[in-house]
Amino acid sequence: MAVSPKVAVGYLPTPAGATSERVRRTVALLGRRGYAVTPSRLAELCLGGAISADDVRWAVAAHPDLAIAEELVVERGDVDRAASIRTRSLGHDSEAGAYLRLTLGFVRTLVAVAPFIRSVSIAGSLASGGFRASDDVDLNLIVDDGHRHLAYVVVNLLGLVHALRFRGKPVDDLTRRPVAPRLMTANLILERSQCRPLVRQDEDMAFELLVGEPVFGHEVLRDLVRQNQGLLEHFPQLADRDAPLLIDGPARRAPTFIYPRFLETPARWLGQTAWRYMQWTRRHHPAALARVAYVRTTMRPYALFELN
Repeated sequence: MAVSPKVAVGYLPTPAGATSERVRRTVALLGRRGYAVTPSRLAELCLGGAISADDVRWAVAAHPDLAIAEELVVERGDVDRAASIRTRSLGHDSEAGAYLRLTLGFVRTLVAVAPFIRSVSIAGSLASGGFRASDDVDLNLIVDDGHRHLAYVVVNLLGLVHALRFRGKPVDDLTRRPVAPRLMTANLILERSQCRPLVRQDEDMAFELLVGEPVFGHEVLRDLVRQNQGLLEHFPQLADRDAPLLIDGPARRAPTFIYPRFLETPARWLGQTAWRYMQWTRRHHPAALARVAYVRTTMRPYALFELN
C-alpha cells in the first residue's frame, strides 16, 4: 500500500497509557504501513491489549486527531485517503483467497527443500488485509544460524521458478521483473540467535509479529515471544496468537548437509548482487524506491543488504 511520507518508523520503547492514546498510536502505527482498519479490527489490534469496538469509537470521539471515514479509523489528516484504502481493502476479499492457496503450496515446497528454515509467516499486504493482484507475497522467516543469506537465495530462486507459471500476473513497479513477476519474496529473515533476545522489542517490531500469519513453525514463534517479553508490553495479544493457516511439516525434508555454512558467503554475494540489480531496474520509479527504503527502515538492524 502507499506509505504516508510524513511519518517515520517510531521504534517507541514504551507501552501506551490511556485508551484514547493507545488507539491514536495504533492508528498511527497502521498509517505508517499505509492502511487503516475498521473499529472492530482496530479493537483486536489495539496497542496495549485488545479492547471493545465501542471503546474504539469512544476514543475516536474523544481524540481531536482521530476520525472514522469510509468505516475506517484514521488520523484526521488522512481522511482524504480513506476511500482509496477502503477500495483496496474490499479488493483484498476477492483476491486474497487464491494467493493464500498459492502461498501455502509454495511454503510446503520451501520448507521441504530448505531444512534450515524453522518458521515461516505471511507478512505484508496479504496478512494486513490490503492485498491486490499486482502485489507480491511477503514472507517472514526464522532460520538456523549462518543461513540468512542462503534462505534469501533459496526463497528467490524457488520463487522465480514458481513465478514462471504466473507470467500473466498483474505487476507494478515493485513486482515487475525481467523474466517472471516477483510473486514470493523474503521480507524479514532472522537467525535463531538473533531472537535470543531481539535487539528491537519496540512497538513496530511487536506489531510486525502480531499481524503476520504463521504458516509453519508456530512453536518457534511462540518461543520467540517467550524470550522477548518486552514485545508483550506493547501487544499482549502475542501471548495467545493463533495460527489458522498453519500447515503440517513435510513428511520428508532435504538433508541438512547439502547446505553447509560455508555457502553463506557466496550466497551473500549472489543475493546482494541480485538485490542491487533490482534496485537499479527501479531507478526511474521513485515511488517504488521510496517504498523499498521505507520497508528497510522497519527491518533495521535486520536488513540483509545496503546500497552503500
